[in-house]
Amino acid sequence: MQQPIDIEALCAQRGLRITDQRRVIARVLSDAQDHPDVEALHERASAIDPRISIATVYRTVRLFEEAGILDRHDFGDGRSRYEAAPEAHHDHMIDVETGKVLEFVDPELEALQRQIAEKLGYRLVDHRLELYGVRLDRSQ
Repeated sequence: MQQPIDIEALCAQRGLRITDQRRVIARVLSDAQDHPDVEALHERASAIDPRISIATVYRTVRLFEEAGILDRHDFGDGRSRYEAAPEAHHDHMIDVETGKVLEFVDPELEALQRQIAEKLGYRLVDHRLELYGVRLDRSQ
């Protein structure tokens, strides 16, 4: 997992107005060790400030995403899940049985993707890789 990103600071850098409720949501997102969906964000934020509505969380997540502060992912479970837009690229391995998301970086894989793009006549500018699997050793 990457180092925590200070979403509140990113809001300030991008000139977003930060209300008390947005501040709570930003802190919850910054502290997240997973890729929460809106319902999980609402649960965590409303535990801090019970006045935060699910609609506020939806609006805030959309605002943060439009500002390039959050990345939205669809890991095949029918829910949009979020993480702070990473400073460094990483890919995801999704456990299809538990929904757990593991982040990883593989330099060989990155090089192979660039080579494939070049063979097809392109310069790779971005990509997103999501692997879906089940544990080989299910006792862990």
